[in-house]
Amino acid sequence: MATYIVLLGPPGVGKGTQAKILSEKTGLAHISSGDLFRENLKNETDLGKLAKSYMDKGELVPDDVTIAMIKDRLSRADCKAGAILDGFPRTPVQADALQKLLVSLNGDVNVVPFITADPKILIERLSGRWTCKAQGHIYNEKFNPPKVAGKCDIDGSELYQRDDDKAETVTNRIKVYLEQTTPLIDYYRAQKKLIEIDGMQPIEKVTDKLLSAIKN
Repeated sequence: MATYIVLLGPPGVGKGTQAKILSEKTGLAHISSGDLFRENLKNETDLGKLAKSYMDKGELVPDDVTIAMIKDRLSRADCKAGAILDGFPRTPVQADALQKLLVSLNGDVNVVPFITADPKILIERLSGRWTCKAQGHIYNEKFNPPKVAGKCDIDGSELYQRDDDKAETVTNRIKVYLEQTTPLIDYYRAQKKLIEIDGMQPIEKVTDKLLSAIKN
């Protein structure tokens, strides 16, 4: 039977990094909803065009369009053994829709790891991020500073801070995420599928805990 994992965690907690590591170690496809949207928009698929028609009007893309993208992605050969879902579902309604979709694929959500961290640390991690203008190399004031302040070590170009990496924006992103995700966390907790994992540990420790959660 295929294994399906829903990976949850606020911005800055290292969810994307862990999803990639897990994918390599388990052989399960990593499906990022953000990447999936970008792929459909870039390739101008029917679903991409449909999503764009809503986005152009400043409207939210309906759940059934997102679910159709997920369904199409899960039907590909690399998802035969299952998948790690990152960024979807976001609400209990989407979780119900996912459940129905997986039943049609003879599967189920096996486990929902929720990587947690102190919001103050997340704000510190994200708001200290600086990007190089030439190649997009990323630095962090505290965790990975450039050798020369304001200059990229690799190509010497100027570093700048993106609007969504500024402290007030980051604080709001984390607040919105936690508010929006609380019902989903409760949904999976009620199903006894949620496992909280401390994201403040070193990357390797977090990976070990995630692999243990999947195995069990």
